[in-house]
Amino acid sequence: MSSEITFPRQYARTQRFTLGVPRAFTITGGGGTGATVLFLRSRSGEDRATCLWAYSPGSGERIVADPAVLLGGAEEHLSAEERARRERSREGSAGIVGYAVDSAGTVAAFTLSGRLFVADLAAGTVVELDSPAPVIDPRPSPTGRHVAYLAGGELRVAAVDGSDDRALATPENAEVTYGAAEFIAAEEMQRSRGYWWSPDGTTLLAARVDNSPVDRWWIADPANPASAPQEVAYPAAGTPNADVTLFALRAETGERTEVAWDRKEFPYLANVAWTASGPPLLVVQSRDQRTQRVLSADPATGATTELHTQVDPVWIDIVPGAPAWTPNGELLRVEDADGARRLVADARVLTDATLHIRSVVDSSAADILVTASAGYEAADSETGQIHVYRVGPGGAERVTTTPGVHGAVRSGATTVLVSSSLDRSGPKVTVLQDGSPVGEIASYAETPVLTAEVELTTAGPTRIPCAILLPSGFDATSGEKLPVLMDPYGGPHGQRVVAARNPHLTSQWFADQGFAVIVADGRGTPHYSPEWEKAIVGDFAGATLDDQVAALQSLAVDRPYLDLDRVAIRGWSYGGYLAALAVLRRPDVFHAGVSGAPVTDWRLYDTHYTERYLGHPDDEQTVYAVNSLVEGGDLGPVADEARPLMIIHGLADDNVVAAHTLRLSSALLSAGRPHEVLPLSGVTHMTPQEQVAENLLLLQVDFLRRSLGG
Repeated sequence: MSSEITFPRQYARTQRFTLGVPRAFTITGGGGTGATVLFLRSRSGEDRATCLWAYSPGSGERIVADPAVLLGGAEEHLSAEERARRERSREGSAGIVGYAVDSAGTVAAFTLSGRLFVADLAAGTVVELDSPAPVIDPRPSPTGRHVAYLAGGELRVAAVDGSDDRALATPENAEVTYGAAEFIAAEEMQRSRGYWWSPDGTTLLAARVDNSPVDRWWIADPANPASAPQEVAYPAAGTPNADVTLFALRAETGERTEVAWDRKEFPYLANVAWTASGPPLLVVQSRDQRTQRVLSADPATGATTELHTQVDPVWIDIVPGAPAWTPNGELLRVEDADGARRLVADARVLTDATLHIRSVVDSSAADILVTASAGYEAADSETGQIHVYRVGPGGAERVTTTPGVHGAVRSGATTVLVSSSLDRSGPKVTVLQDGSPVGEIASYAETPVLTAEVELTTAGPTRIPCAILLPSGFDATSGEKLPVLMDPYGGPHGQRVVAARNPHLTSQWFADQGFAVIVADGRGTPHYSPEWEKAIVGDFAGATLDDQVAALQSLAVDRPYLDLDRVAIRGWSYGGYLAALAVLRRPDVFHAGVSGAPVTDWRLYDTHYTERYLGHPDDEQTVYAVNSLVEGGDLGPVADEARPLMIIHGLADDNVVAAHTLRLSSALLSAGRPHEVLPLSGVTHMTPQEQVAENLLLLQVDFLRRSLGG
């Protein structure tokens, strides 16, 4: 499809303007004055092949490893396991998409095309190790003498020169893997790893995953009927999960010891952390995620000791970077208490209700570095902002001062700040030493052909965070009315209202097609407080939809240009569910919807996510029915209120499978409801293909114009 509109093509070709952006920072050398910052970045804003780079404040940047050189110009080939890992992490780039280093920062390991490479960072050389292929997730030992990696379900280890390559743990059958994260951990627990080195490099903790209890689904490619369907072990809500155990393995001998805990009561292994500050930490959860236990483990005996148990009547969220040992030997945690998400060290509460902790970045003997947003009472003036704070004996001190969205990586005296704002495209990466800037790491991302002009505000008595975008040059006092496009994600873990420009570019493009675009982050999205996030328990269909309506109607009170007789809604994934829900249950408000990859029947979505919010389907049949688009009782023939609905789904999606859309379409057809279905052959949940991503934007605008009458 050709078009004069250039933004969709640029947006697709640059993979949403992420190509050329530096990321995945590691600070080496203990963070001292001679520290080097390793990072990933492609050579330009249209180059998908990511290189490994190094930056030193005194000497600038250099390429450590270039995929084009290492592969000799050959095409990259990915194994099914690597493609699955990238889908779980939403990784759309090529080349070197991940790496790991030893403690001193002298050795880095990574894969290319399923082959294992090791870089000597001091010598500036890269060598390929002869290893069983395809290789995934290589990690040097902290001492830099060995590298562990996964191949064919095995956890293997070799010397960094490639000698003495051997298997530490070999699967007993085809259903078992060692050292890899199971589907649920990678998709929902933010745990992409399945093995961890001891600080002295002598031992590894490795997860053994047995997928035999998990139900099998088959994902076919209807466009290629000669191809066999792909078999997927998918743990849908209410069905068995993979059986996950943990072993301590001696690196030299392979001798193993099982690490024991009450796996019947706590089947989820949410996280493992092993640092020099203390013994290994395990975080385990009950299946309903209302009880979480922090354990210390003895790798020699496999015994575990309970350090802390947290109980919540709703659920317990996993917070990146915690729990962890501080260098002072305290157990650092993040807990919901008294209406706030607080930072706690042993029995000491370190932050108050003015901060909503988002992650723990680093801890030192002097302070703890965290990211946080303003708590509920203080949030109005900082809508969409996330800042970096230093928490010390005197309380929390803000490190970042510019309004925006900030993140950080720290080691010793060196900190890398990644800062996005509404007044610039893409992030700014600043390197600091002892708190003072010493340099910047450049971004090669393309500059968008349009500029998002975003108004951040809150709506209604509950102060729903909102972003408003209008057509470029639109005069709000002209008396002209604009059709409204609600553009939410609207669900857990998906904050869309942020004080950064690039996340709003697509909404601005839709605005420039003649819409007033509103992005509303209602209850359930990560913003203010535990109560805000947990208000959706058992109630996806009520709370999240009610807040979209409330935000729209509240904003329209003093914005007469919003035409409430022409309101559409679009969204992807949870946003797709919300868009379909809106036109089916509130046709009095929403007049058209575009629903991308929607979850339509929550019994078809995975255990850890779905049961956290809706409970076990055997115990909560009514809850699942009420929140379903297929059986929620709202598909009866209402010809005068039937609203146009376009449903888009990738047929290769193994996260939200296409069965969701097919079941909804069948139910709509049976009820006589008009709708359109756009199946995308070979497309996963990410829709990374350039032509697909470009044309999807154009097709949505065409549908919305037809549906709203102009």
